[in-house]
Amino acid sequence: MVLEKIGKPLALRDVPQPKPAKGQLLVRVSACAICRTDLHIVDGELSNPKLPLVLGHQIVGRVEEIPSSFGIRASSFAVGDRIGIPWLGWTDGDCAFCRSHRENLCDRAKFTGYTIDGGYAEFTVADARYCFHLPERYDDVAVAPLLCAGLIGYRSYRKTGDARRLGLYGFGNAAHLIAQIAIYEGRELFVFTRSGDKATQQAAKELGAVWAGGSDEMPPEKLDAAIIFASAGPLVPAALRALAKGGVVVCGGIHMTDIPSFPYVDLWEERVITSVANLTRGDGEEFFKIAPRVPVKTKTETFPLEDANTALDRFRAGRLKGSAVLTIGS
Repeated sequence: MVLEKIGKPLALRDVPQPKPAKGQLLVRVSACAICRTDLHIVDGELSNPKLPLVLGHQIVGRVEEIPSSFGIRASSFAVGDRIGIPWLGWTDGDCAFCRSHRENLCDRAKFTGYTIDGGYAEFTVADARYCFHLPERYDDVAVAPLLCAGLIGYRSYRKTGDARRLGLYGFGNAAHLIAQIAIYEGRELFVFTRSGDKATQQAAKELGAVWAGGSDEMPPEKLDAAIIFASAGPLVPAALRALAKGGVVVCGGIHMTDIPSFPYVDLWEERVITSVANLTRGDGEEFFKIAPRVPVKTKTETFPLEDANTALDRFRAGRLKGSAVLTIGS
């Protein structure tokens, strides 16, 4: 399924099977979860994607071919291994960011399903350095949403440090996954949804949140930290006002609408606003160790590959019952 023009539906196309270069794996895709970032790309909210483009960066598949010229780390994978392919698809490994263990900030980084072709297809190629072995506990569909909603959410969560009272603004896929880890680790969880969304608030309470309400409400206690998963900029000053002294607001999305101005007093007393960009391989390795222990459970709704446009439209309209996952082949 190919994005040929921004703002237009994806097109079902027969294209040549990709060929792995040195250091790459050819992967037969079995499942690919749909992310809100995919919508941002299709709708033109993220600039300069590769066109034409195969979207998708939550890819589960099996190694089909390892080229004879593979080079280092060939022993990390074997033909037939089940692997996951995430958003971060390549870095140069040599810049100041890469050499300081901040590869997520590499200026020359390439991203799966954005600047390199992704997983809305039967086959893809991926740099083996950025692929993960996946926990056996999960089947292909269940593990797919963990490869972005889980990984980026986990990086956002770790930026909150040892916060005891944690607020989550927006309770979509990433928040639902990270909430399970937060509760497992003994945090007190406060969930903020659209005003009047009683069903989502009730679902958060059933999961273990101590409080759930509208994003226009103040929690009953000041928060030590908050993660904003919704892409609405006005939530930033709202979250600041809900913080205790020294608290942190983590913006967990790749895209957000403009943040309105707010009085300095809301930031004062060493409150912090920070963002999360991409992920590192260390994030993935750590997350895939803890996820089966919790265990983190995903809610999914499957679509065949050729129904990708239907899945995207339902995602955009908020009419999904879980993470949308494209299933490919048998």
